[in-house]
Amino acid sequence: MKRILSFIILIAVLSLLAKNSHAQSAVKQADEEYRLFNYEKAAELYLKAFKRDSTLYIASRLANSYRMMRDYENTELWYSRVVEMDRQNPEYALYYAEALRNNSKYVEAKAQFSRYYTLKRDFSRAQLKTLTAATDSAIRWLASPVPAEVENVRELNSEGSDWGAVRYNDLVVFTSDRENNTVQQIRKKKPLLYFDNGKDIDRKVYGWTGNAYLRLYQRAADDTVRIFPFSAGTDYHTGPASFTADGNQMYVVLTRTTAKKNKADSIETYKLEVYSSQKNASEANWSKQTGFRHNNNEKWSVGDPSITKGGDTLYFASDMPGGMGGTDIFYCVKDAAGNWGQPVNLKTVNSSGNERTPFVDAAGDLYFSSDTGIGMGGLDIFKASRTGADTYGPRQNLRYPFNSPRDDFAFVIYDNGTTGYFSSNRAGGFGSDDIYSFTQAPPLKLEGIAYDKTTRQPLAGTLVTLGKTAVRTDATGKYSFTVQPNATYPLRGEKATYLTESETVSTQGVIPPKTIRKDLYLDKIVLNKAIKIDNIYYDYDQSYIRPDAAIELNKIIKLLKDNPTIEIELGSHTDSRGNDDYNMALSRRRANAAVDYIITEGDIDEERITARGYGETRLLNRCSNGVKCSETEHQQNRRTEFTIVRYNGQ
Repeated sequence: MKRILSFIILIAVLSLLAKNSHAQSAVKQADEEYRLFNYEKAAELYLKAFKRDSTLYIASRLANSYRMMRDYENTELWYSRVVEMDRQNPEYALYYAEALRNNSKYVEAKAQFSRYYTLKRDFSRAQLKTLTAATDSAIRWLASPVPAEVENVRELNSEGSDWGAVRYNDLVVFTSDRENNTVQQIRKKKPLLYFDNGKDIDRKVYGWTGNAYLRLYQRAADDTVRIFPFSAGTDYHTGPASFTADGNQMYVVLTRTTAKKNKADSIETYKLEVYSSQKNASEANWSKQTGFRHNNNEKWSVGDPSITKGGDTLYFASDMPGGMGGTDIFYCVKDAAGNWGQPVNLKTVNSSGNERTPFVDAAGDLYFSSDTGIGMGGLDIFKASRTGADTYGPRQNLRYPFNSPRDDFAFVIYDNGTTGYFSSNRAGGFGSDDIYSFTQAPPLKLEGIAYDKTTRQPLAGTLVTLGKTAVRTDATGKYSFTVQPNATYPLRGEKATYLTESETVSTQGVIPPKTIRKDLYLDKIVLNKAIKIDNIYYDYDQSYIRPDAAIELNKIIKLLKDNPTIEIELGSHTDSRGNDDYNMALSRRRANAAVDYIITEGDIDEERITARGYGETRLLNRCSNGVKCSETEHQQNRRTEFTIVRYNGQ
């Protein structure tokens, strides 16, 4: 019996040792694939290892492999397990929150972002507010989409990654890693668990995804899709591409190897580079590629080229020095001799994160994608309106349905201003990335004229600000903005020697292409001229602020906030009834009551406002001492006025 028992125990121990040995071997192989960025192979190995040995290390590596592959469902699944195994690691909470957001689980994501805030000591409350505001915005945008029709372009898409569609003459050219015959043969001959110990880069299969390398494809007029006739001279990634308006010049991203020597244990990595190619006169093929002068294969990547119609300005994304974050948007201008100038960083649109896929439309406005700021998750598409020769205003999120909880990028819009393409890996697609077409409603316009309130003459050069975007009125006082439907904006008009005018503009229920009209009337600043405040009246022999008076005093608060450099005197007046000295004292109490209300309710600096009582010394009508008048006439004299006594230090 003891021998049988010992034999059973021995078998159990040996089985356990074998199990652990197999798990350790799989982990070792998985770690090597992970180190080489072969995440598909690594995930397969980690999954097998986890079934034998359910450790935090394996689970976290598996979760991160899925994250790098943008497999959001599995990322969420495995990080949900990881955060239960280790509730103190802030990085796990962050990645879990991002996966939840990618899967449209915004409420749960907010809870995990809050957890990350409590665990990460150098994560500020302001950063948390930005993340929670982004999730709240996403919920609102999903419930109230902008008017646009978005469709999956089925004939362009495959089970792989298809993106970066652009027009080229009568064709559509795009980038894809769709499976070809070579990859199919490799899959039949080579087991998935094959790895090369980092000695060579597989020239047929991209280890990160397990798919083919990117290539350029084209859709012809008959909707057939075939390889784009371009000899790239590389076995690795080709694409995306951008073409000049005449179709004679192409800028394309290539990944090429170099002759550099690597150490035995080093990882061989290559940067993205932009090349240009000229179409030959025969139109049968393209010339040998010329490298962009700012490529640097060993130090930084240059990608996502977007050439303007005339071919004189190239926009691109890069992690070159001089940036603000991961990858930034830059542009270069070609001189008369055909040489590219120095890269210029678009600091007004870049962030501490990653900006990608720039595109400039016919109006000169910039579209790009970013993973930072108020967005729905992953990469979001933004627009920055052109404000000058080389300047852009603040970026604006295009919202849903252009954006989704996942990656949305490679936006192009054609000269009609309503149709174009973008790419996304949103739920419901055919592959990992799909190409979508869109038709958006004509833009909704806000227009108006700035006037002098007294003379009714138009005011040229008035600074008009809508939200965070500002323009100046033209010679006729006109201004114009493109606005989003179902939105509310603060509108503000400013001009030297005039009081600032501000209003709120709503586009709720306005259907494009209707134009909203909003004229601005600015008061000229005149020192020491009394300006009557409508309806600031007091009950007889009282100094408290009536509800109707509070409404008008709130306008004074707004005036002071809109014009932070002005100082005013607030004067109170009584009617003639009662003792003159008493009325003087009463008017002072009333003036003080009004000033106290403004300071307290408006949080206004007391140095900017002075209270003065005038008693019955400045009556507006005939109702002086001893004159019989109606109550209405007496109330006209019980009033409050304000006078601008100083502005801009004058």
